[in-house]
Amino acid sequence: MKKIRSNYGVTLIELLIGAVIALICAGAALELYVNQQKNWLAQENITDMQQNGRAAIDEIVYNARQAGYHLPPALDAIYAANSNPDSITFVYLKEPQCDCGLTSPMPQPSSELKLSPDTISCFQEDGWAYIYDPFAEEGEFFIITEVQVAAGHLQHNTMPLSKKYPAGSVVYMIEVVTFHIDNTTDSLHPKLMYQRFDVPNIYADNIEDLQFTYTLAHGAVVDDFISADNVREVNIQVVARTDRIDPARRQGYLRDTLETTVYLRNMDF
Repeated sequence: MKKIRSNYGVTLIELLIGAVIALICAGAALELYVNQQKNWLAQENITDMQQNGRAAIDEIVYNARQAGYHLPPALDAIYAANSNPDSITFVYLKEPQCDCGLTSPMPQPSSELKLSPDTISCFQEDGWAYIYDPFAEEGEFFIITEVQVAAGHLQHNTMPLSKKYPAGSVVYMIEVVTFHIDNTTDSLHPKLMYQRFDVPNIYADNIEDLQFTYTLAHGAVVDDFISADNVREVNIQVVARTDRIDPARRQGYLRDTLETTVYLRNMDF
């Protein structure tokens, strides 16, 4: 009994001091966790921004390098709009190369196109094609509704042509690719749109701005051009933005500007 009575317990003050120390340690650990979480979110934001920016500019560069590839003379390789954000359209022959001449003249503008059966298999149904008359130096786009390989016929039932094309006219599978910024559908999250003819698709999120300038044959750099034949280089600027406001720095959105220049190697200079 004497031994038990000689052992002192923990006083209320000691309990309070221990609790305070535990709270301080827990608070420090929580603050460290919160800071790490903010830094992780900020880094994730930055990584997504950089990936979107690189993907956007790489795709534009690829199509710029293709511009003008094996086009008939009636088509320009580039169409542009200085609209802030700018837009641009690249035109080139689709790969693998697909073109074929008419073996017989068209009796009517709505008539089927008669081609060689050996070269017609590269054409695609429900795809856009371009027919060019080298004698009149003119042409037009149309939609292929059916490819009859054995007969060597292309049908275009939904879209009669504007005239009867003669034998020797050439049909091409053409790529027409447009890039522009959609900042109206969701103003808080602008997107780079990739459009093939009339079907736009989202290519990259949080692309805030797209700017193009053009280096002409005599060296001048302009925001717009009259003739694509005078353009030697396309200068590209893409501004990517984080998806969320930076939680670590509280400075709003972070932005990354990517720039490059593409020499138009397929143009006839």
